[in-house]
Amino acid sequence: MRDKAVLEMRNIHKSFPGVRALQAVDFTLCEGEIHALMGENGAGKSTLIKVLTGVYSKDEGDIFLKGHDKAVAINSPQDAQNLGISTVYQEITLCPNLSVAENMYIGRTQGMGTNWKKMNEDAEKILKSLDIPATATQELGSCSLAVQQMIAIGRAVDMDCKVLILDEPTSSLDEGEVEKLFKLMRDLRAKGVGIIFVTHFLDQVYEVCDKITVLRDGQLVGEYEIENLPRVQLVSKMLGKELDDMSDIKSETTEYTGEGAGDMVFEAKGLCSDAGIKPFDFYIKKGEVNGFTGLLGSGRSECVRAVFGADKVTSGTVKMNGKDVKINKPIDAMKNGIAFLTEDRKGEGIVGDLSVRDNIILALQVMKGWFKPFTKAQAYAFADEYIKLLSIKTASADTPIKQLSGGNQQKVLIGRWLLTHPQYLIMDEPTRGIDVGTKIDIQKLVLKLASEGMSVTFISSETDEMLRTCSRLVVMRDRKVVGELSGEDLTQNKIMSTIAGGDK
Repeated sequence: MRDKAVLEMRNIHKSFPGVRALQAVDFTLCEGEIHALMGENGAGKSTLIKVLTGVYSKDEGDIFLKGHDKAVAINSPQDAQNLGISTVYQEITLCPNLSVAENMYIGRTQGMGTNWKKMNEDAEKILKSLDIPATATQELGSCSLAVQQMIAIGRAVDMDCKVLILDEPTSSLDEGEVEKLFKLMRDLRAKGVGIIFVTHFLDQVYEVCDKITVLRDGQLVGEYEIENLPRVQLVSKMLGKELDDMSDIKSETTEYTGEGAGDMVFEAKGLCSDAGIKPFDFYIKKGEVNGFTGLLGSGRSECVRAVFGADKVTSGTVKMNGKDVKINKPIDAMKNGIAFLTEDRKGEGIVGDLSVRDNIILALQVMKGWFKPFTKAQAYAFADEYIKLLSIKTASADTPIKQLSGGNQQKVLIGRWLLTHPQYLIMDEPTRGIDVGTKIDIQKLVLKLASEGMSVTFISSETDEMLRTCSRLVVMRDRKVVGELSGEDLTQNKIMSTIAGGDK
């Protein structure tokens, strides 16, 4: 091991059926270091963390920890904890109805008996030593999310952790709370703790981290000192695009020239939701394809969820075809001619046990009302029309949708929304997890719908795909809009430099 290394992971491999999640990945963490682990969705970050914490067993490779002569075996989270590896997750895993002290010592009171006084005193010492604004006896649920995160970290530190993993700890915190958490992280760094910081917030990485390791497609891209990796270079490495060859892809969108071309279909001013995005302005014209772009976690999905009323809107005004409307929930959006294809196909899209036919007619049935069901003939006609239109591969319309491939499930969901004949269709990650052929079909469909006068907002993690379909892009970073690109500015170079911010 390197002299100052507290952790070394060498040649880590991990595969699942049909997927190579990690391939020959190395990772080194030093004492007194905050080390960012970066990469887009599917890069392998979570898998590497789960191998380190014993949730997954590795297929190949070695893990070395300071103080051990040979590679250590980590076969369970308990093994990791016993070796001084602690994880604080994005979702608080403590018990809000118990006291702060009880949460800090839950599962660790063997030998302590019911000595509440000692437990509270010990907890108070930890809280004071880490400057955590809480008392040992107060109920955890009365603390803010940031303080609860700090208490989870305090619990980890008290367990003599040498390696602290913070997995998206700031995703639910406001700016003031983030700064308190960063102060605690810096204090722990000064005490020699090695911290692995998993986040999608670029600004935060450059504010608090010493090093960055980038993964892409399950492989190591590299390890970098923070001062040697400008933001635009980090974005380039995460996306796998070199700056020199990014300007040649142009949008193929054909402008709609029919009746109402150029008319404003949807406008939002100062729109904001309880999902943590900053207030934003947004509009789309008839026959336009636009999109939100940015790294994962930038707020692009939260913006369109606010537009559709899928998240609670807390401020802002909305117009549809120039008239003020209220969109407080999805049914309001649907009745105003807005459709929304969610990125969470399994969780919020398909109803697995229902047939292809029932899934196709679902949205239109909701708009019509459950007490006014379609006739059997209507339902069959609707399903057959869209199975044919979208070339959905299914044994029959009666087949449960869960038996279809991911790509065909996605086509069913697109058919569901097209059946409502929307003026404005929002598609969030419509091609994620599907085969190349189906991806091309969906991109062509988007352009065709726009050429017929439908307005479409298209979101994809794949920048090439955005450039092929969109004529205007709203750029997001750290949950706020940081730019808008169209025309000659619609290039990979410009997108990346705008995402990075501050780098020319």
